[in-house]
Amino acid sequence: MTTKKFKLPHTFVLLFIILALIAAATWLVPGGKYDTHLVDGKQLIVPGSFHYVPSAPQGVVALLKAPIKGFVEAAQIIGFVLIVGGAFAVLQKTEAVDAMIKALARAHKDSAFIQKALIPVFVTLFSLGGATFGMNEEAIPFILIFVPLALALGYDTITGVSIPFLGSQVGFGAAFLNPFNVGIAQGIAGVPVFSGWGYRLIAWTIATAITAGFLMWYAARVKKNPQLSPTYALDLEKRKERPEGLGELHGMTARHKRVLWIFAGSLAIMVAGVVHYGWYIDEIAALFLTMGVVIGLVGRLDSGQIVDGFIQGARDLVGTALVIALARGTMILARDAQIIDTMLHGLTPLVQSSSPIFTAWKMFGIQTVINFFIHSGTGQAALTMPIMAPLADLVGVTRQTAILAFQFGELTTPMIPTSGITVGVLALARVPWITWAKWMIPLQLIYAVMALALLVPPVLMNWQ
Repeated sequence: MTTKKFKLPHTFVLLFIILALIAAATWLVPGGKYDTHLVDGKQLIVPGSFHYVPSAPQGVVALLKAPIKGFVEAAQIIGFVLIVGGAFAVLQKTEAVDAMIKALARAHKDSAFIQKALIPVFVTLFSLGGATFGMNEEAIPFILIFVPLALALGYDTITGVSIPFLGSQVGFGAAFLNPFNVGIAQGIAGVPVFSGWGYRLIAWTIATAITAGFLMWYAARVKKNPQLSPTYALDLEKRKERPEGLGELHGMTARHKRVLWIFAGSLAIMVAGVVHYGWYIDEIAALFLTMGVVIGLVGRLDSGQIVDGFIQGARDLVGTALVIALARGTMILARDAQIIDTMLHGLTPLVQSSSPIFTAWKMFGIQTVINFFIHSGTGQAALTMPIMAPLADLVGVTRQTAILAFQFGELTTPMIPTSGITVGVLALARVPWITWAKWMIPLQLIYAVMALALLVPPVLMNWQ
């Protein structure tokens, strides 16, 4: 007798189930409203002003129209995601990032400093990618570089997987300029896009340092005693399959260096625009569009290759765009039925605490649970921020703090078996999920403690 393994439905299916449940709830949940008042251009809820109003139940027609309405209402965010994705696909097409990584790997052979700094340098680079341009699935191909690199240097498969995968994921979860989670969450919450990046930069630095330090400690132990590795037997097989090691590693060309300098300059311009000129989604999208074209030209791509890169990058994020539309559709159904404020009223006692610190911690716990089911950073932001942002006003924490709690909830992504990137990375490296999960438990507990600690200062300083 065989038993099937439990498998969660696709994200689209989960979101449509949520849509259907919201539609059903509109027939059962009474309508309600909070009074609001305008503060610094934002409509904020007046605590204690909740009152019931007639509801407007949503039927099958409203349910089926919700996704297209969500697409229309989220058009600006969706367009932003597609343009940014296209720009970074052009950057990938120039092969400058790949060349930089291979150049550093080659330098490892000749430099004692690089030998010691290789893990923290690479982890920081991948984390920087996650923190700035939302590097996520883009880390998967690097598994094919870093697993043989780690084996050739006397480490193991776990180390080779962790450098690009954990690096990019911790950068994504503790991001300070990531347009796909920070930017979208702040846009939905009515907070200036990329505001508060100073504290987020501190959080990113701490999270990246913890990850690099843990990997350096682990790699040193494995190099000294390879049998401590959970993948020891697998590594013996891989070394037999590829006895030649790394093979030829080419360095960076002047063209690659120019491309990377333009990329770094573009990020600097974005920071300056956000901080000094109040740039929002439109201006940032225009900057990324310009960056993609300039990088393509400097990278010696012809016009057809640049256009193909933009199209490919946008095509890869069509699924993300649809997730945003479906998530927004759930809010449209609830809003039209006038039950959002009723839901907020019901959630408030669950999240509220005698201490606003405990309140922030509860928000982190809720987002962590949601991340198990909806592990798209963009989709989770679109789904939860319309609820969490006004809820933050009610329970005595700032919206910036609520957004940070949402971000930290994504730090579980490297461990959860429902994540497509986690499953894809482990399949490519031929590492069983249970082996990886057991290895990840100590680091995951460290991340949880770190997140709880880093949520305290924003509450104490009333982080706006």
